[in-house]
Amino acid sequence: MQVILGANGQIGEELARALKRNFTSDIRIVSREAKRVNDTDAVFSADLSIKEKAIEAVKGCEIAYFTLGLPISSDLWEKQFPLILGNVIDACKINRTKLVFFDNTYMYPQDDRKLTERTPFQPLGRKAKVRKLMAEMVLKEMQSGQLEAVICRAPEFYGPAKTQSITNTLLFNNIKEGKKLSVPLSDAKKRSLIWTPDASRATALIGNTPDAFGQTWHLPVDESHPTYRQFIGWASEIYGKQLKYSVVPKFIFKIGARFNKRVKELQELLPRYEHDNIFDDSKFRKRFPDFEVTTYREGIELIRNEQFSLQK
Repeated sequence: MQVILGANGQIGEELARALKRNFTSDIRIVSREAKRVNDTDAVFSADLSIKEKAIEAVKGCEIAYFTLGLPISSDLWEKQFPLILGNVIDACKINRTKLVFFDNTYMYPQDDRKLTERTPFQPLGRKAKVRKLMAEMVLKEMQSGQLEAVICRAPEFYGPAKTQSITNTLLFNNIKEGKKLSVPLSDAKKRSLIWTPDASRATALIGNTPDAFGQTWHLPVDESHPTYRQFIGWASEIYGKQLKYSVVPKFIFKIGARFNKRVKELQELLPRYEHDNIFDDSKFRKRFPDFEVTTYREGIELIRNEQFSLQK
């Protein structure tokens, strides 16, 4: 059996589908209010901040995927994320379960350097420091040999359904609502965005590749690295209309942070939009050359089709 911890977000749901499609139908779904993704899924509702629940959630499983997310709150992240991950690590060690840790890039430097699996952590902000701590917790266990684990790291999301990201919020949600699009800080810097179903498919593949463990892997993205100007240009072609947008300067976000808690929480992520963001996935591509990455044009078209189908 394989278990998904934090299974009812976009990554967890797509992961459950990918596992069922390509690897196994023996899947356990775990979250606070667990719901089946596939009709064959077993469900287990649990608060993983309680160690005994984490141990029970992982029991009898060969592989555990940590895809759990929390609301964007520095206070909550500092209090809950290390506690939950520590419980999961202990649960995996007790049950002799492999751990697949789904990670993000918050702890990386927010400058123009190309990001590889060897890029040193330089966290900027409280949430970034939490993600650094979590990654180091897994790395420590991997290096000690006490836990068979692997880190799957993804850049900013874009995608269908429940996908949550700055790009989805400022671009695709505004397209859906007929509003002018917004771009944070610059429309001329190169971006690396990962299609959420690709992130989940790649994570399932790594989790079921024994020699992938004991390493960090950058998950695959479309290698074209467009600017937001190019990305919106493609979207305009695909939607069949000229999509107008404005570039939101940093001072506007600072003003908004005074009145909106979510905007305040996003402040530490803004520097990355002042620089080219090049996420190097060459290690994954060399190891898994047959993996088909969704192009940005294909992704935009799929989002458009989903939006149109919901309007009918």
